[in-house]
Amino acid sequence: MAAKPKRPATATKPGAAAVASARKPAGKLPPVDAKTMGMIIELADKVADAAVKRRDPHLDIPARTLSNVRFNKSRKIIEMGGQTNCRQLFNLSQAKSYMQTLLVATGCKALIDQQKSTSIRGLYYLLKHTIEGTREETFATQEECDPIIEDLEVTLQSLREELHVYASNRGGMVGPISLIDDGDEIDCSRMGSGGYSIPSIVEANVIKFKSCDAKFILHVEKDTVWRRFNEDKFWRKYNCLLTHGGGQPPRGVRRMLHRLHNELKLPIYCLLDNDPWGYYIYSVLKQGSINLAYESKRMAIPEAKFLGLRSRDYERCKLNPSVQIALNDTDIKRAKQIAAYPWFAEKKPWQKEIGAMLSNGFKLEVESLISKDISYVTEVYTPERIAEADWLD
Repeated sequence: MAAKPKRPATATKPGAAAVASARKPAGKLPPVDAKTMGMIIELADKVADAAVKRRDPHLDIPARTLSNVRFNKSRKIIEMGGQTNCRQLFNLSQAKSYMQTLLVATGCKALIDQQKSTSIRGLYYLLKHTIEGTREETFATQEECDPIIEDLEVTLQSLREELHVYASNRGGMVGPISLIDDGDEIDCSRMGSGGYSIPSIVEANVIKFKSCDAKFILHVEKDTVWRRFNEDKFWRKYNCLLTHGGGQPPRGVRRMLHRLHNELKLPIYCLLDNDPWGYYIYSVLKQGSINLAYESKRMAIPEAKFLGLRSRDYERCKLNPSVQIALNDTDIKRAKQIAAYPWFAEKKPWQKEIGAMLSNGFKLEVESLISKDISYVTEVYTPERIAEADWLD
């Protein structure tokens, strides 16, 4: 009887590829990757050192909670405080999340070693496997993996993208700027009706600005409004960059806006819906988000202006009553929460704005301006607001 063929020596159990490749010594790495790799190794060394000394290995994870963030009035951004949560290996309730954190760090090290990137979903599958000798899965669902990725980001004080993990593209840009994207030159004035898709990873080692003739950036909330501005060639007539974030802007869009503003000194005007969601989007762009408070310095744009839509625009623009969208209980509660944010609480114009929306009892989408004329928002509303410097700060 023929002998049973042996499993090839290079085979590994599902999910073990990341662990195996992480043991390989890294070659010459770009400076950003070398820095991130150093922090991952330092994290691992602390764990190993605790084990050698027969101490309980633990990780100090900065707390991503509202109680651990503060508004820095001088810098005008949200910052993370010093509170941490101790995640211990020998604590039954924390052991799994402790090991998951180290597993994610191992996976990210492997990606940096190989100079490859993957999506959040891809990292989940890269690390997912049944632990040998048990029926236990490293991750039951992606929803279990995502918070661990965020924990590692804040622990290492690194962007997810610096860990070679990206999210799906959701945002676009068009206008008079040329850039180098991973070695390819892109002219954003020649990208057609779809524009340039802003990637998740927009760091300087991947995207370099070559030339730019724009005078400012107009950021609109949704792709539908952006398409109207693009089709009407607003960016060409007013010599600007036109961007959108598909609603709540993803990190890649926020980082791109931050870089354009700080490196090219371009003012940013935000055209968002007149509702609590639009106010919140502006808040995140301007001051940063609570969940990413540790990265506000690389994402928040305190100088961004809220161009509209405003509560008074219903009467000022003589809009049709049919465009009104009644506020529900959730809208009212959210509006009051936003009004209480420290960065809005002391600004009378914003208190008046939010109060006017609550008094109206309805909200308005930017698309409601179409009821005036298909191009009213590009030919009348926006040019007038910019010319008059009619915005909220």
